[in-house]
Amino acid sequence: MVAFLIPSSCHIEMRRKILFLILYLWMPMEIMVGARNGSVSSSRPRSVNIGVLFTTNSVIGRAASPAIAAAVDDVNSDPNILSGTKLNFILHDTNCSGFVGTVEALQLMENEVVVAIGPQSSGIAHVISHFVNELHVPLLSFGATDPTLSSLQYPYFLRTTQSDHFQMYAVADLVEHYGWREVIAIFVDDDYGRNGISVLGDALAKNRAKISYKAAFTPGASKSEINDLLVGANLMESRVFVVHVNPDSGLSIFSVAKSLGMTSNGYVWIATDWLPSVLDSMEPVDLDTMNLLQGVVALRHHMPDTDIKKNFMSRWNNLKYKENGPAGFNSYALYAYDSVWLAAQALDAFLDKGGKITFSDDPKLHDTNGSKLHLRSLRIFDGGEQFLQTLLRMNFTGLSGNISFDADKNLVHPAYDVLNVGGTGTRRIGYWSNYSGLSVIAPEQLYTKPPNSSSSNQHLYSVIWPGESTATPRGWVFPNNGRPLRIAVPNRVTYKEFLSKDKSPPGVKGYCIDVFEAAIALLPYPVPHTYILYGDGKRNPVYNDLVTQVALNNYDAAVGDVTIITNRTKIVDFTQPYMESGLVVVAPVQQAKSSPWAFLKPFTVQMWCVTGSFFLFVGAVVWILEHRFNNEFRGPPCHQLITIFWFSFSTMFFSHRENTVSALGRLVLIIWLFVVLIINSSYTASLTSILTVQQLTSRIEGIDTLISSTEPIGVQDGSFAWNYLVDDLNIAESRLVKLKSMEEYTILLKRGPKGGGVAAIVDELPYIELFLSKTNCEFRTVGQEFTKSGWGFAFQRDSPLAVDLSTAVLQLSENGDLQKIHDKWLTYKECSMELSESDANGRLSLKSFWGLFLICGTACFLALTAFFCRVCCQYRRFSPEDEENVEVEEIEPARSSRRTLRSSSFKDLIDFIDRREAEIKEILKRKNSDNNKQRPSPSSDGQPTTP
Repeated sequence: MVAFLIPSSCHIEMRRKILFLILYLWMPMEIMVGARNGSVSSSRPRSVNIGVLFTTNSVIGRAASPAIAAAVDDVNSDPNILSGTKLNFILHDTNCSGFVGTVEALQLMENEVVVAIGPQSSGIAHVISHFVNELHVPLLSFGATDPTLSSLQYPYFLRTTQSDHFQMYAVADLVEHYGWREVIAIFVDDDYGRNGISVLGDALAKNRAKISYKAAFTPGASKSEINDLLVGANLMESRVFVVHVNPDSGLSIFSVAKSLGMTSNGYVWIATDWLPSVLDSMEPVDLDTMNLLQGVVALRHHMPDTDIKKNFMSRWNNLKYKENGPAGFNSYALYAYDSVWLAAQALDAFLDKGGKITFSDDPKLHDTNGSKLHLRSLRIFDGGEQFLQTLLRMNFTGLSGNISFDADKNLVHPAYDVLNVGGTGTRRIGYWSNYSGLSVIAPEQLYTKPPNSSSSNQHLYSVIWPGESTATPRGWVFPNNGRPLRIAVPNRVTYKEFLSKDKSPPGVKGYCIDVFEAAIALLPYPVPHTYILYGDGKRNPVYNDLVTQVALNNYDAAVGDVTIITNRTKIVDFTQPYMESGLVVVAPVQQAKSSPWAFLKPFTVQMWCVTGSFFLFVGAVVWILEHRFNNEFRGPPCHQLITIFWFSFSTMFFSHRENTVSALGRLVLIIWLFVVLIINSSYTASLTSILTVQQLTSRIEGIDTLISSTEPIGVQDGSFAWNYLVDDLNIAESRLVKLKSMEEYTILLKRGPKGGGVAAIVDELPYIELFLSKTNCEFRTVGQEFTKSGWGFAFQRDSPLAVDLSTAVLQLSENGDLQKIHDKWLTYKECSMELSESDANGRLSLKSFWGLFLICGTACFLALTAFFCRVCCQYRRFSPEDEENVEVEEIEPARSSRRTLRSSSFKDLIDFIDRREAEIKEILKRKNSDNNKQRPSPSSDGQPTTP
């Protein structure tokens, strides 16, 4: 039978070849070309294998399994994609095991798959990514959200869901939105949990928040282990819990938390996308489960409500691929469905561009060293790199939204729904996107507007927190570990009114302690605390060291006269200042000796010069304006000069006896008398102050004098002033003297630099006020306060107690209690007389009066201008020859004649100005009448008649 069949088959094959040759020779060339062109479609493979790898019996797997099967069917039934090529998928179950997942991945690669879809576990994805890198098979994961999988180490890993990188930034924005500064992270201790929480720590740090405690548990941990973990977390002060676990074991966290009373009022629970995946998969809703989750805030992948998504969800319950009853739907079903379509569309484009589905042996796997593992069955996909690039260029709209990738191989436009669990379901309170942050507007609507992620643009609807509270929880409490707040108090030697040791509880007393206790009493919660003296009691402690001890967690806070300065704010947090402070200079003073020239002190030299000049200038202007009109301003030149001086300076006392008759002269005089009135009043007030108020003087005029000198300067022991003078003002340390008691202040100031003392003391204003009061104002502050600061309570960085106490200090200030405490401890005589930096500061300068002089000068200029314009107009009408009847008929050369006329003309003008106004008017009147008589009148015959 076999012998018969073989010849027969060979004969048939030969006939086919002959028939093909005949057709080739007979058919026209055009038909053959068409056949050749049609051979491209026939080169496509009839079927292509894709691998699917995930845990079928899991929250994600039960949703992904029917979605993938439905997607493969939809692709195979669509004639517009992969025409002529059937898509086969080969499913392998990882069974929630890293070892099993690795073995199943190896078995899957033996089937020459061109792409692998899955896995859902980030840990397994890390291992499989090494396989696909070697075999050049792209890995499309719809469930592995570990951010580190996007690294350059895994070029063939492509995530078709959102990375936890964006989800953790969404959690950080939530924490910042509600004003919390510390969170406790509860996570599963695997690649998925560790790497996600690591990104959360980075995101919180950008907002000046942090993870105060990391509560990690092993996958599959028992309830007793979780109970121990939550008990330890509950001892911390933070009450904001971020839960980042697997969907299949996450609910046990809330079950244990409920039993420990950790879901009551004051707690905050934020769950990542695993919780909505569980809740969406519940069919029907489990009321017991919902009772565990009341008030929880969770994030869910945001997917636009498109028509294709609605159509798919409507056919979900009718899918024939679901086993063991209806599978719960969640967002991972849509990602899994889109992953199949992404592979199909990329494969279609790959084949259209001439891509070949071929595999070759891996030379690295030939020598197995005698192993029984059939590693040679693992073959390299020759077109894998080209196919990967095709996948990265895909851009289409799927069920989950836009499917396209950015430069980091992440899906574009990552966004989440912010949900609040309440009642028997969830309520969406807003959205988050990396485009605009938190918003109550859907992200797809915001993409059409410019991005705006400012804090003022972050909005969410109201939340019902655990315990059915609508008020935002404070987010922290004092830890239940039995340890009170450790508060360091400086053990001062001087100025004990502010702080001092006390034998009775609480062991310290003073102004600063009373302010702190009053602020603590205003807080709505108890603050157990104990005071610990810092210092040996023999000298004041160094306050910079005290603040450093708080930053090093050796103390929880520092209460006392701690000045808020820049270097300290870098390592600790301060409350609102409860007392203003600043550095001032104190120097010995003496009463100023009276001077016989004290009457010159009210004005500066410049003011005296300008005032005197204006007296003479105004006198001259009035003389010019009055000379032609007023007989009192006429006479011999010597008499007129004396009149100018007398009139000028007599206006100072308003005792001028000359009357002004011209309108311009009266105008100038009125304005000048107003200026004189102001100057007299100012001079009188200043001179009265100088002669009646006690004047104190000092060689030191302020901090500038100290900087320029070489004399020693006293500084309080332990004060920040030492570093400030050395580092900021560049004063040599050898000039600074540490003062350890108030007695040293007095002794060294009295001795002075020549007697082994100091020229001045630089200290903070509160200490100096108390010192001056106790020395009966024997010394004075000189110059101005050259730094501005305040005293505050120091706490460790990001301590929420600092914020609450700041509010309490402001409340004390507003209701007057802060002033009452001040009066109780710091009642002293005020030394109100301070020395200015220079005597010139109290003298009247030209700067205060230049406006008056400007007005007066302008009035004089305008008056003179009007006067000379009027004189010029009169001079045009006036002719000296007519009055003197002198004929100019000289037989001199023309040039000398012109020179004589010019000189006589200028002399005539001066003479004209010097004449009386009445005389000029009389001459002009007579000239006009003579001109009228000499004018000829016409006769009856039209000829002029001569008189």
